[in-house]
Amino acid sequence: MIGMKQMVAVSAIALMAATGVAKAQEPLNAEVIHWWTSGGESAAIKVFADAFNAAGGKWVDNAVAGGSAARSAAINRIVGGDPSTAALFNTSRQYHEIIGEGLLNDIDEVATKNNWDKVLPAPIAKAVKVDGKYYAAPVNIHMPLWIWYSNAALSKAGVEKPPETMDEFFAALDKLKAAGITPLALGGQRWQENSLFSAMLTNVGGGTLWKSVYGDKDEAAIRSPEFRKVIETFISLKPYVDQASPGRNWNDTTALLIKNEAGFQVMGDWAKGEFKQANKEIGKDYGCIPGLRPDSPYVLGGDVFVFPKTDDAEKVKAQNLLVEIMTQPDVQVKFNNLKGSIPIRSDVDVASLDACAQLGMKIMSDPARQAPDASQMMEESVYGSVQDIVTELWNTPMTVDQAVERFEKALKG
Repeated sequence: MIGMKQMVAVSAIALMAATGVAKAQEPLNAEVIHWWTSGGESAAIKVFADAFNAAGGKWVDNAVAGGSAARSAAINRIVGGDPSTAALFNTSRQYHEIIGEGLLNDIDEVATKNNWDKVLPAPIAKAVKVDGKYYAAPVNIHMPLWIWYSNAALSKAGVEKPPETMDEFFAALDKLKAAGITPLALGGQRWQENSLFSAMLTNVGGGTLWKSVYGDKDEAAIRSPEFRKVIETFISLKPYVDQASPGRNWNDTTALLIKNEAGFQVMGDWAKGEFKQANKEIGKDYGCIPGLRPDSPYVLGGDVFVFPKTDDAEKVKAQNLLVEIMTQPDVQVKFNNLKGSIPIRSDVDVASLDACAQLGMKIMSDPARQAPDASQMMEESVYGSVQDIVTELWNTPMTVDQAVERFEKALKG
């Protein structure tokens, strides 16, 4: 026989169901499209998922291999009338295009509530704010052109200290090659070859040439001896790369340093995630070099999450909760420690960040060292043409003269 207390409980449950209270307690579903599939990346995005679930949401993971494929999938879903709740993106020209086409919800309400105009570094706010509104939640600051090295590989080759100049870098490459160690680990994919070229542009040409060639598309800069030197230096790196390079993924390439089979790799700071997954320590097992000249620019890349257009009130709530969670100070520190990047907030406690991240934060504090990523300085089609030239330069006998002509034609449109 049912007692009085049980009857009250049953009645309360029935009342909640009838008034919709029970439904309100259901978690906010959020399908999130992203391309973070490596070990370090997967561990990092789990920080967001766990925090969102703990806050009353239900994270539905949709990992799509490859950035271009993931972005295309997100856009196709919006156009097809079945948008995801959020999608990983970059603040390239494509970002501005989808805003212009009305495909995204703005997140100004959350940004204003959390004082983003003051909390976010100015370059980051400028990158995500369009026509006075925030359309993306930045989650990290990546510098894509770090030079990583294996301490054991350098030691075995007789390299006494990490290089501080381009001359010392090439001297170290020669010693590694003589010792039978792959001097430069490179994954032979277009974007990785482009990163290597960009590193030569910033470290051989410096910040002024970086902005003059890619930002201003200045004809004199493109035809200058300094830019020719960049191209020549890039070509001269070919003999230092192993024959298994073509088609190799970036994380498999980082694994060569982790196993001390290669000396150096030019890769974004997300590489730290792979070292951490392998229980390798900065200073002991590996190290990082932000640049090989005093004015090497700290190129500002990074990832953002966009929120596809929807009028569904529950989906909008889920989107706003995602923004709140992803940008919380404690979540930012935990996420970026695993992702290898730098927090987007200026008010976080940097004490728990690793040595490379703290170095990055220090450089970032100097506006003279800050530079936009190449993708932010040119149209998507122009950037694609530039990448095509770089990968052809790496994989064919293209001459320096031919490369200069091709670059000028592509950049000048």
